[in-house]
Amino acid sequence: MNTKVTRRAVLRAGLGVGSTLLIGDGMSMGESGTPKENDVKNRGRNANQEKLTVAVVQFRSSRDLADNVKRHCEYMKSCAKDGARVVVFPECSMTSYDNNVINETTRDQLAEAEATIAAAAKEADVYAIVGAPTKTESKPFNSALVITPKGEIIERYHKVQLAEGWATPGDHMSVFPIDGIFCSIIICHDERYPELVRLPVIAGARIIFYISHESGIKEEHKIIPYRAQIMARAAENMVYVVHSNAPADKKTCEGSHGQSRIIKPDGNIICEASVFEEEVLSAVLDVSRVSGGLAKRSASCEFLKTWWEEGVAKVRRIEA
Repeated sequence: MNTKVTRRAVLRAGLGVGSTLLIGDGMSMGESGTPKENDVKNRGRNANQEKLTVAVVQFRSSRDLADNVKRHCEYMKSCAKDGARVVVFPECSMTSYDNNVINETTRDQLAEAEATIAAAAKEADVYAIVGAPTKTESKPFNSALVITPKGEIIERYHKVQLAEGWATPGDHMSVFPIDGIFCSIIICHDERYPELVRLPVIAGARIIFYISHESGIKEEHKIIPYRAQIMARAAENMVYVVHSNAPADKKTCEGSHGQSRIIKPDGNIICEASVFEEEVLSAVLDVSRVSGGLAKRSASCEFLKTWWEEGVAKVRRIEA
């Protein structure tokens, strides 16, 4: 489970092989080709909170909850060793996106799985973004858990715009801090609704985490629009987007279609994963270069200002 950026992804981003992107800005490599110890310790965090190292896991969930939880923990440990501060998994990665599995998994089983993953995040000293169902006494939700290096769940975002029948729509947007950098999150079908990104950006978010289990490769007509939409969310708001999607299965063509990616604030792709492989992408995000300028400009439009303010008031702001 070594962190990597594929050659194809680097070429697509317009970078030559051997670019510093492959190892992270400012990192030096040891004789074995792995980051030196001091760089690993310093890579994920920055004293002035301007840089953040993210790892995107293009995770292939099984229908075995225990196996999924075990592999989440292994990936967090591996990514932390390679210098990541944030490790991001796809939509419903904890259980799989399978309706039957989700319906059969009990509330207690989900709570136990969450606790195990949270403990692993604490042990690895990383933030984790994990896709999982949430089951309350009366309602199920399609959720994204934001777990801190202390093992605490500081946000449980529920997907607002649903594409599945088993879940209840979420009721809030949010902005939450990761090492002092304000971030937000959307899940899959949410990406088609620009307001779910713009309002959190006006509220202060500079990195958007996007977790998904997009349609599979049999629905080829959707694949280019998926990429275009999320690139637009980055460019129209001038923020980073960190996207984790599930891969396709080579034998059955089931699952999603991979192509997890990290996108710059100008909308260009830094790196993108393959279609079929379970793999990890990593990049150092320089937040000092992120302004959220176009979103803020929308909010400054005089005749729409009150309208935007009413929308921003609906964004839940979570403090450290």
